[in-house]
Amino acid sequence: MPFNEKMKLIDTHSHLTYEGLIQSLDDVLQRSSTAGVTKWISVGTDAEHNGKVIAIADKYENLYAALGIHPHHASEYQRQDLQRLIELTKHTKVVALGETGLDFHYNFSKQDAQKELFRSFLEIAAQTKLPVIIHSRDAFDETMEIIDRFADKETKIVFHCWSGTVEQTRVVLDRGFYISFTGVITFKNAQQAREVVKVVPIERMMIETDCPFMSPEPMRRQKVNEPALLVHTAARIAEIKGTDIETLAEKLTATTKGFFNLS
Repeated sequence: MPFNEKMKLIDTHSHLTYEGLIQSLDDVLQRSSTAGVTKWISVGTDAEHNGKVIAIADKYENLYAALGIHPHHASEYQRQDLQRLIELTKHTKVVALGETGLDFHYNFSKQDAQKELFRSFLEIAAQTKLPVIIHSRDAFDETMEIIDRFADKETKIVFHCWSGTVEQTRVVLDRGFYISFTGVITFKNAQQAREVVKVVPIERMMIETDCPFMSPEPMRRQKVNEPALLVHTAARIAEIKGTDIETLAEKLTATTKGFFNLS
């Protein structure tokens, strides 16, 4: 659904190597470009997917890679996985580390293992000078404590799929970090998320699909989310911010390019 042929959004967090997307990626990216979402960052979540995101970044000009090990996998990763990840950061299409962080909602991995892995990623970020994509769920205080203690002061940080309160949002902004919103802000029961949108300056904001998860309204019935649907999230944010979607897209794109050092 094209809004404006001049609009060029960037999906800052997608999982294009996941089932439901990778099998028809040519078509997925064509629909995305037609809708006005013309660049994508595909995010790795384990050793297998880190290799896959590199492969698709090599194939598509406007597709970039982030390398991560999701906290869900913190108890099972091997040290060689981190070493291989460090080697892959030398690839020219790698623009970030992550996703990494803490997930105390599901606790699929032990909390101590999650913390150790998170610290390792912050150390790698300091070495590589790459920005970091943070996953934090039901672990805000612990996440901030680790960042405060172990992150290099020059490391750029974005909290993806943000679900924090207004008060937590102000803490993140006060640290100089960035916040990325998903289609959750379009959900009927997500009033808190929309209140948070109001307090985040567009210059510190990014948007993402986190596809194939969480299709936005009015496309909630579409089981597999995809980058083309990012326009619905952008439209709702533009409405909240009292601006038009083209102006919002221009500002978001400038912020995203600066954060990830995109060409």
